[in-house]
Amino acid sequence: MDRAGPQPSRRRLLKGAVLAAVPYALLPTARAVGRPQAVDFPSAEWQPASTSNYTAANRPSTYSVDRVIIHVTQETYASTLAIFQNPQKKVSAHYVVRSADGHIAQCVREADVAWHAGNWDYNTHSVGIEHEGWVDKPAYFTDALYQESARLTAAICDRYGIPKDRAHILGHYEVPGTDHTDPGPNWDWVRYIRLVNLA
Repeated sequence: MDRAGPQPSRRRLLKGAVLAAVPYALLPTARAVGRPQAVDFPSAEWQPASTSNYTAANRPSTYSVDRVIIHVTQETYASTLAIFQNPQKKVSAHYVVRSADGHIAQCVREADVAWHAGNWDYNTHSVGIEHEGWVDKPAYFTDALYQESARLTAAICDRYGIPKDRAHILGHYEVPGTDHTDPGPNWDWVRYIRLVNLA
């Protein structure tokens, strides 16, 4: 087969590649889509809620954070994450704690307002923590769940100067206007507050 002309040298090919790449090197780098964000609690895994399910904010500048609200999912851990990621659901919490091992997922940055309490004032001034399980199935409230959740709550209280007591660490059922009963009668508040204070 005849060639159309002499082939360019290796040096010429490399120079051409460098010149072709220069304009791209000068462009700002694009952020990777789906790149994990830094979490507010170091041992948490980033599992972002849909942006349709919370309000972007700049807490504590826009709203002070003065309470933690404890929830029970009434769903599995995986189903809860899927609900928070579904833009049609209009619900989220900052964190979800898995029953079996206490693993924590962060779904909403603490600076943003998660839609978890059913009361706008409480949403704006609180961090919401969901716990995998059902209010009438105490077996879901494992040692690991209590311990890891207490460490998380203690860190949140320390970060915002929240007293580690029942006046500032509330159950969802204590939010004005709610019709929820979680975390329910099987949640051991005495144990939990003790663990938060020991963490």
